Amino acid sequence: MSARARATLDALEHLVGGLGTGVLALVALICLVVAAVTCLVGIGLYLLPVALRVVRVVADRERSRLSRWGPEIVGPEPVPARLAAALRDRMVWRELGWVVSHATLGFFLGLSGASLPLWVVTNGTIPLWWYLVPPGEATDTMSLVHVHDVGSALAVSLMGLGWLVVMVAVSPGMAWLQALPGRRLLPPDSGTDLSMRVAQLTATRAAALDAHAAELRRIERSLHDGTQNRMVAVTVLLGAARRALERNPSDAGAIIDRAQDAAEQALAELRAVVRSILPPVLTDRSLVDALAALAADCPVTCRIDADVPARCAASVEATAYFVVAEALTNVARHSGARHATVKLQRRGDQLSVEITDDGRGGADEHRGSGLLGIRRRVEAHDGTFALVSPVDGPTTLTVSLPCGL
Repeated sequence: MSARARATLDALEHLVGGLGTGVLALVALICLVVAAVTCLVGIGLYLLPVALRVVRVVADRERSRLSRWGPEIVGPEPVPARLAAALRDRMVWRELGWVVSHATLGFFLGLSGASLPLWVVTNGTIPLWWYLVPPGEATDTMSLVHVHDVGSALAVSLMGLGWLVVMVAVSPGMAWLQALPGRRLLPPDSGTDLSMRVAQLTATRAAALDAHAAELRRIERSLHDGTQNRMVAVTVLLGAARRALERNPSDAGAIIDRAQDAAEQALAELRAVVRSILPPVLTDRSLVDALAALAADCPVTCRIDADVPARCAASVEATAYFVVAEALTNVARHSGARHATVKLQRRGDQLSVEITDDGRGGADEHRGSGLLGIRRRVEAHDGTFALVSPVDGPTTLTVSLPCGL
C-alpha cells in the first residue's frame, strides 16, 4: 500500500514538473510559429535561429528533468549559428517533433495530473463547506451534481473518493506517457552518444584516479600523524621502562602503564582508519544500518528515510556511506542546522541519496568543505552529483549512483 502511494506521489511530482516544461514548450512552439509566419516577409529568417535556440534550451530542461527520473540523457552540441546548418541537423528536427508533442499532449497530461489532487480534495471535503456558499453554487468539480443538502454533499464526497481511486490508478501511466516522447526523441544519435560517452568515461576515469590518490593520501596522513606517532611513543616509553628497571624499578610500572595507554590509542586509531576504508557494518549488516549508525553519532538530529529493498555492490554502498558521512560532517561543522534528513532510494538501476538540512546554506564545493571530494568520488562511479544551497538555506545534496539491476 505504501509503495503504491509512493508511486502515485512520484508520478504526480513528475506530471507537475512536466507541466512546467510543457508551458515552456508551448512558449517555444509559439516562437517557432511566429518565426515561420514572418518568414513570408523575410524577418523570420533572422528570428528562426533564435527560435531554434529557444527550443534547444527548453529541450535541455526536459533532458535534465528526465535524467533525474531515470537514465541520464546527454545533451547535444549547441545549435549551429547558420540557419542552413541548423536545418540539416537531425537533432534539431527531433527537438521540433518533441516540442510539438510536449506542448500539446505533455501539457494536457501535466494539467490533468495537477488537477486530479485538487478534484479529490474539493469533492472529498464538500460536506464541510457546501453550506457556506450561496444556494445552488455548491457543485462537484465537473458541475454534474448540485449540492443542496447533506445527502447530495455526501454523494459528491463519494465522487471525491472515486477521483482518488482514478488518481492512484492512472497517475503512473500518465507520467510514463508524458515522458515517452522525450525518452524517444531527445537522446542524441547512437554515434554521437557513443563519442560523448567515451569523453565522459575518460573524465570519470581521471576522477577515479584522483579520488584513489586522494584516498591513499588520506590513509597515509592518518597513519603518519596518528598511529605512527603513537607507536613511536610506545617504543620510547618501553625503552624508558627498561632503563628504569635497571636504575629505579618503582618507576617502571607507571612508564609501562603509559606505554600500554599509547598502544591502546594507536590500536583505536588504526581501527578508525580501517573502518574509514570500508566500514565493517556494511559487510556485517546493510547500508541502511550503517547510515543509521552515522545518524545516531551525528551531533545534529538526523532522520533516515530508506527504501532499498536489495543490496547493492560493495563499492556502491561504500561510496554512498562516504557521501553521507562527509555530508553529515559538513552539516555538523559548518551549517548551523538543527535537523537533517537522509533519503535513500533504489529506483531500477540507480541508487539515489539525498541529504537535506535546515542550516544557513551557502555551501560551495570549491571552498574546501569536502564537497569536491564527494563529487569526484561519485563521478568515479559514473554517478551524478547536484548541490542546491541558497543563502539562508536549506541545503540539499543529491547523488545518484548506478548499481546494476
